[in-house]
Parts: sequence; structure tokens; C-alpha cells
Amino acid sequence: QVQLVESGGGLVQPGGSLRLSCAASGNTIDIYAMGWYRQAPGSEREWVSVIRNDGRTHITNSVNGRFTISRDNAKNTVYLQMNNLKPEDTAVYYCNVQTYGQPDQYWGQGTQVTVSS
Repeated sequence: QVQLVESGGGLVQPGGSLRLSCAASGNTIDIYAMGWYRQAPGSEREWVSVIRNDGRTHITNSVNGRFTISRDNAKNTVYLQMNNLKPEDTAVYYCNVQTYGQPDQYWGQGTQVTVSS
């Protein structure tokens, strides 16, 4: 089993920045990718970004150039640095890890990000 604890959400004005963190514990040796999803009110959950064990990253087009994913392997923690935030970035952000075991993925509890003036 893997446990995930997220932090870093909050209220920010348009153009502001936030950094989300997600710390994994438990059977972390099975993790091969860590990433983020988000879900806005009335919308389906959408993929945002992922970072694999080899360091490769992928990010969705709508946040490319504004969001950056990174990872501290020693701390089993993934970060999402969000700059130049826009009202349309308002959502609950969920940490996601993918593992070789079963279950093959885990979700964090979610953290609210609200971008508003």
C-alpha cells in the first residue's frame, strides 16, 4: 500500500503562484510515476502532468509553460509549481502515483486551488 499526503493549495489572485506537494509513504519502491490531475466544478477529472522514475516529464498543453512538475526521490515527494495562475485553473488538484503492484495506482485526498481576484 501507498499513502499520499498533499499540501499547498489555497486562494491566489490571477497571475499568482502556488506550489503543490505530495509526499508518498509505504510501499514506495513500487512507484514508477507520480503526477497530478485536477477536477473543476461540474467537470470530469483531467490529467495535468506526470514525472517518471527516469525523470521524463509530460504536461498538458493548457498549462505548459506555466506549470512545472518535479520530484525529490529521496523524500518520495512530487511537486507542482504553478505560475501565472488563471481563473480557469481553479480546481481540486489530486496527486496520483502509478505502481507495478496491485492496485496499480493511488490517489491523494485532493487540495483546493482557487484563482480569483
